[in-house]
Amino acid sequence: MTVGRMESAALFDAGKKGRGLRATKELSAGIVVFSESSFSAVVFDSLAMQVCHSCFRRQAKLHRCAQCKFAHYCDRTCQTACWDEHKQECGAIKKAGKAPSENIRLAARVLWRMHKDTGIVSDSQLVSVDQLEDHVADLSQEDLKKLQTDVHSFLEYWSCGRKQHSVDYISHIFGIIKCNGFTLSDQRGLQAVGVGLFPNLCLVNHDCWPNCTVILNHGNQSALNSALHSQRRIELRALRKIAEGEELTVSYVDYLNLSADRQKKLKERFHFECTCEHCSQHINDDLMAAAADSEGAKPSADKVKEVTSFSKERLEKIERSRIKGDYHEVLKLCHECLEKQENVLADTHLCKLQVLSVASEVLSYMKVFSEAADYARRMVEGYMKLYHPNNAQLGMAIMRAGVTHWHAGQIEVGHGLICKAYGILMVTHGPNHAITRDLETMRTQTEMELKMFKQNESVYHTMREAALKK
Repeated sequence: MTVGRMESAALFDAGKKGRGLRATKELSAGIVVFSESSFSAVVFDSLAMQVCHSCFRRQAKLHRCAQCKFAHYCDRTCQTACWDEHKQECGAIKKAGKAPSENIRLAARVLWRMHKDTGIVSDSQLVSVDQLEDHVADLSQEDLKKLQTDVHSFLEYWSCGRKQHSVDYISHIFGIIKCNGFTLSDQRGLQAVGVGLFPNLCLVNHDCWPNCTVILNHGNQSALNSALHSQRRIELRALRKIAEGEELTVSYVDYLNLSADRQKKLKERFHFECTCEHCSQHINDDLMAAAADSEGAKPSADKVKEVTSFSKERLEKIERSRIKGDYHEVLKLCHECLEKQENVLADTHLCKLQVLSVASEVLSYMKVFSEAADYARRMVEGYMKLYHPNNAQLGMAIMRAGVTHWHAGQIEVGHGLICKAYGILMVTHGPNHAITRDLETMRTQTEMELKMFKQNESVYHTMREAALKK
């Protein structure tokens, strides 16, 4: 699909939700509804030296811009591709003596591009960037103070001699970024590394159980001929069959929250009341707060409340210990929490799923794969009862669980999980994404190992142990 073409989606009046996009024809699961290059995008401050400022890939050794000494790139190819976006920023950083925060850098890049190309940069862009919603009037006093601080810092950064803007207009741009900024992940989808504005994507409304998902395709700049390079872009992909005329939706928040908590987050961040079916009917809330059912005997409501409160307190301590890198303390707290939750909270309870996730992740890091695999299996079983069957986060979780079982020597379960994850990510990410290609390699490897295992189990384990000792 050509980047930017909007043949499968059209703008329409979505009533109380304002503008929206709907399908102009029937769409099947996994199809790219549209792709769109960023109007402007920046790497997070904390990762400025670890992530390429052009393709947003994490790299071990990056080349620094010799002029501003702030921007970093994979190589000369990425630097050249990004020069139009970085040129004025480079001069401003040199003049200021240091780079401002990511919000200010993004606002400046947006305005520089609007000066150069106006707010609409292609025939397929449906609205000008400055016509997007800003919700400045809906901001809390605290958020307004932060915005005013950003505007003040922006005015210091914005070099003299260029076109000047009113405080209200700059506030409008910051409001647009706050409401519409899309978080960009690294090439493996494992870490948020930056933020960007994608005008057409901003028109896709929210649903907690959406029919589409958004992924970042980092493009390909490896060809010697720059004419063969592909751009960094988002892809809106259909999660299921979508009828002609049906509204296209994505989820703005993680589904694994009680409906009231999702509604609160959406109101605070995006300033609207979610009235989707899953929120209105509180679908899956009962499972997310479920009590264990041990041989027909359920704990009292007071006991569930007590253990839930204990779990939330422990999860805060777990997170603090994880940030410090004290993984033995993390495991100690996880084990205490899981013991307390036993026969009280169901495996679909959000608190238990959080603990299982952390325990599995930390144990895998410490190479205690058998125990990690058990926790990962329970976590995935809970996720599968809650998430949409083609949810990208579910696919990633199943992939990690499959790898953990593979490393634990449980090749049959590991291969099965990797195949299941591959099926989901083919829909959410497509066959050419780096994650899917990695998964295809793993699927081929585990399939070969599974054949070996079935032919001679003892020989397989002997070869595997020898490989692990290398």
